[in-house]
Amino acid sequence: MSASDDNVHDQVKEYYGKKVKKTEDLKLQACTVSFGSGLTKEVKEALASVHEEVSKKYYGCGLVIPECLEGMKILDLGSGSGLDCFALSKLVGPDGYVVGIDMTEEQLSVANEYIDYHTNLYGYKKPNVKFVKGYIERLMEAGLEENFFDIIVSNCVINLSPDKDAVLSQSHKVLKVGGELFFSDIYADKVVPENARKHPDLWGECISGALYWKDLHKIAESVGFSRPRIVSVTPVPVEREDFKKLLGDIKFASVTYRLFKLPPNCHESSAKAIYNGEISGHEEQLNFDHQLIFKANDSVCIDGLTHASLKYSRFAEEFLIQAQKCGDSSSKSELDNPFEILENLKSSGKEVPAACCSTKCC
Repeated sequence: MSASDDNVHDQVKEYYGKKVKKTEDLKLQACTVSFGSGLTKEVKEALASVHEEVSKKYYGCGLVIPECLEGMKILDLGSGSGLDCFALSKLVGPDGYVVGIDMTEEQLSVANEYIDYHTNLYGYKKPNVKFVKGYIERLMEAGLEENFFDIIVSNCVINLSPDKDAVLSQSHKVLKVGGELFFSDIYADKVVPENARKHPDLWGECISGALYWKDLHKIAESVGFSRPRIVSVTPVPVEREDFKKLLGDIKFASVTYRLFKLPPNCHESSAKAIYNGEISGHEEQLNFDHQLIFKANDSVCIDGLTHASLKYSRFAEEFLIQAQKCGDSSSKSELDNPFEILENLKSSGKEVPAACCSTKCC
């Protein structure tokens, strides 16, 4: 990694290790957008179970708890004080396993302090969560295995990395075939200018390092991930006047994406899929992305990419796939623009999700 990359790491460590001691110390709402509404009972209970001292140091821009988790091996990129890891450790159960990786000593210290507390609280005979020090651009160097994890999550951290290509490339390596990268991050509707990218506080506040949303698609394709699917979008306002002057008319949004690691040269045709309604907390329906909803026992037409994502992932046993032509056999070519989604919600009179600077907003 370059000297400039190391400089960014040092700035972020300083920001989250020394300057920011609790959520309220942040200057913007970007890294503290709410979990959102519609949480399942199990997820609410898992989040509520996390120790208060861990929750106080929560920084995130979305909910990174996907569905169908029991027994899964999960990696959290930039795990911070461990809130998401501890909630996930409850949801995967004693047969699952959660690893958090972070580069900030102060955050890791808090997380490690509460491993035994949560192990006892959940009634496990031994911990099913651990934390390692390392960089999310260098997972192999941190001792993580290739083709090991079922799911990778990350909550408002990838934007803090100076090398997003490396983060996604390393994530692809440590995921199993059929594994999923499910993460929330901040995105911009255009490329952030160089003068704003050099501002240390704006970088720490998850703004300077925000990717232009189209660039995520380019990186994902280059390392071998499936096309990113938008799960949810929330606008992120920049209200400080000094920051506005630097950023001009750029818009920002918190977006939760899911990307799958599919087998090489995998080509499935369109088909019909029937969800069995057996995923805990999603018995009536499963919201696969912001548009695709599977209602239990209903037949839904899916494109080839969705077919592959279901067939090779942990969702395979939850669906009956009927291999028959269903509409256009090709996957859609246009990219989902998160900012258009927000505009469409606004123009249609539907409620636009609101940003929130508290973990209580769920």
